[in-house]
Amino acid sequence: MATITDRAASITTGAVLAVQPLGFPWVTADPFLFCAYHDDAYPRGDARMAPAASLAGRDIGQDFSRRDGWSMYHGDAVPGFPAHPHRGFETVTIVRRGLIDHSDSLGATARFGAGDVQWVTAGRGIVHAEMFPLVRQDADNPLELFQIWLNLPAADKMAEPHFTMLWNEQVPRHLVRDDQGRITEIAVIAGALGDVQPLAPPPHSWAARAESDVAIWTLQMQADALWTLPAATGEDTRRTLYFFRGGSVAIDGETVQGPCALSLDATRDVRLQAGAEGAEFLLLQGRPIAEPVAQYGPFVMNTQAEIMQAMADYRRTQFGGWPFAGPAPAHPRETPRFARHPDGRVERPQT
Repeated sequence: MATITDRAASITTGAVLAVQPLGFPWVTADPFLFCAYHDDAYPRGDARMAPAASLAGRDIGQDFSRRDGWSMYHGDAVPGFPAHPHRGFETVTIVRRGLIDHSDSLGATARFGAGDVQWVTAGRGIVHAEMFPLVRQDADNPLELFQIWLNLPAADKMAEPHFTMLWNEQVPRHLVRDDQGRITEIAVIAGALGDVQPLAPPPHSWAARAESDVAIWTLQMQADALWTLPAATGEDTRRTLYFFRGGSVAIDGETVQGPCALSLDATRDVRLQAGAEGAEFLLLQGRPIAEPVAQYGPFVMNTQAEIMQAMADYRRTQFGGWPFAGPAPAHPRETPRFARHPDGRVERPQT
């Protein structure tokens, strides 16, 4: 069995087109702009839901140090990302462990986690805060999440902002047993997998167009499990498989050591076999939007003139203003998972 030993090398034969090491953020391909994997070993929380630990030596407000296995990011008490703007794209946030407290300029608020997915279309402009409350005082508070930025085509960059929750209990899953009974489980967040249909994405999303061939899946494979990833439907679809947990995986007979990002030939079925430790993946795929990308921090447009306009609009309007007392709202410790939509409607997971 062949072994890929140089993870940064390009591969010109087989289903694997290229292999790259995972950094921060992860490398993405059009229509995706950005993918960050946060895996923070937060300690117990204090009375403020802040770390019950010394913050000495951290650059508070800009702490990406991963000191002791965690970062404060832009938070100064509760870790996370206080109020900040976006325009011209979407954020898809998949929380595997821990909680996020969300607030935005539309007036929406939420607490979500434990497999939930939040999908926000920034469109013409939104301000939101994403804080990580450390609700447990009697145990550690690990947090694990993906945040994915999905571009919008020029025609939809100024769409109305939209807030969507996909609760863990409702996210479709595809469970497959191989001939030896070993299980592969796929969470289908976007893009159908065979007969498994995802929940509806926001109406102006690139993923809402059938021809875009967008898929966002997470895969968990038991030790030595076998599963064949089916070919995508679009001939020009770009597909990246992020192998973020596990020692190795065999891909059509080639053994790849993790962690790494694998660019795959999306027109082919791909046979995956997990190693002895099992394997976990994030899959991102889609047909490219194939438009110019101009980016300045949290604004993603098509031209530099549009970026300048976005900055001017934000200075003038604050994208609707901030309806909360401070830039880093967090819900009371005992608050269960919920979402309050801009129209006041309250939504909770259906267990």
